[in-house]
Parts: sequence; C-alpha cells; structure tokens
Amino acid sequence: MARDIADAIGGIPYRLALCGGWIDQPFVSERNPSPPGSMTVVAVEPEFRFMDYAGMATSTRKVAARLWGDRVPDRPPAELVRELYAEENRGKAEPSGSQDMVGLVYPGIVRMDFDASSEGGIFPVRIESCEDAGVVAWLEERVKILPVAQRPAGYNPLVSKNLEPGWIRRLGESGRACFDSIVARDLAGLQAAMTECMLAWEALLPATLRHPLVQVDLVGLMDYYREEYGGAMYSGCGGGYLFVAADRPVPGSIGFRVRTARRVPPSGARA
Repeated sequence: MARDIADAIGGIPYRLALCGGWIDQPFVSERNPSPPGSMTVVAVEPEFRFMDYAGMATSTRKVAARLWGDRVPDRPPAELVRELYAEENRGKAEPSGSQDMVGLVYPGIVRMDFDASSEGGIFPVRIESCEDAGVVAWLEERVKILPVAQRPAGYNPLVSKNLEPGWIRRLGESGRACFDSIVARDLAGLQAAMTECMLAWEALLPATLRHPLVQVDLVGLMDYYREEYGGAMYSGCGGGYLFVAADRPVPGSIGFRVRTARRVPPSGARA
C-alpha cells in the first residue's frame, strides 16, 4: 500500500502567520489605543515537514497531535482553541498567544481581532475565515516561501521592548489590511501590509529582526526581496521562513496549499 506523508509527519495542519503578529499577546494589545487590533493567519496542509523553531506553529502542532492524534476533532473550533491553549500553556510563566491555536484549528484564511478589555486579550473577540476557492487559489499563487534559518538556541525576541502605542495601533491595522487585501485579491495592498507589519516589529521588538545570536542578515535579506518583488516578511521572530508576495516566480521558493473545509477528508479517512 502506498505510504502517505502523514505517516511521517502527521495530519495536523501547519499555520502560516501573516500580518499583525504579537497583537495576540496581552502585553501588546493592552497598549493598543484603538482596539481591536487584528492578525491574519492561514491554515496550511501538511504536505511536507516545515522546520521547527521557524514560526510555523510546530510546537503547538506537537501538542495538538498529543491531544488529538492525526486530526483536528470535529467539534466547535472555539472550544478546540481553548482546549489546545490550556494544554500548551499549562504551568508556563510566559504563555504563548492564541493565534497559533486558531491557525491550526480554523480552516482557510483567518483574521482574528484582539481587545485587551475582553478576557484580558487572551482570545480573539472576533474571528473571520475566508475559504472562497478563488481567493484561496490567488493566495497560493502569490505567496512564496523561502527557507532562511531556524531560531538559534537561547534566542529571546523580548530582550528589548519599545511598546509605543502608535506602533501597536499600526501593527493591529496591518493585520486587518492584510486580510482585506487578500479577500480583494489586491497584491499591492498585501505587499504594503507586510511592509507595515515588519516596520512595526522592528520598532516595537527590535530583537525580532536584529539579535546577536542570529547570524543571518535578516533585515538585508528582507529588504532585497521587498525591493525586488514588492513585499516580504518573516514567518516569525528570528527568521524562520521569508514570505514573498509576488506575481512572478521567486527562485528557490516553495509553495503551499491552504487547508479548507472542502479539502478536509471525511472522518476516518487519511488526513
């Protein structure tokens, strides 16, 4: 019998994080002068193994596999997000944000709105998911993924914090602009949102892009692809993968498939 890639890497999806990352952390959203702030993520089919420590929610994915096996259960997604969040953050002094859980559980292209006045900003006050086939195909064709480097051992993106409210507002606005641009199939808008998000990261948490343990010139690399193709951003702090938004081929890049409800096999079938 033919083997399936899920036999080797499991059937739980990965999560691609686009604009607005960090707004899901209460220490950021509580300083947002214009809540809610938004973040956009994309559920990704497990067609190959993404690197660990690279901003693809691999640690959360491992917890999900331990909880649920090879598939996301067919239960209300909001319930699953809370279950997974509780399991991953049990006993942690610095809990992770809930965007990882939302990205693994909800199908399609997903926008989350975070407001610190609701549940302390831990969970989104609103979630919107787009699974339109035309929009999904458009995104798959225009976002290319370039492997860069895993986060090094001992790396901490929070060694320096400049939590200026104006930049936090802009960070949250980049997440909404990203989602709206994707739904409208607006490449220039998506590229602008990616640029805005990276500017906010650099202003708020400088070590996300510049850190003594990171040996790659993350800023220089990103600037090249942004100037050459129009839009680029990292999958997570400290590198990981570089996402390039372009309407032409990007040498060395890999593609992905958005996980949607119509692509999820029936219960009991191979994921």
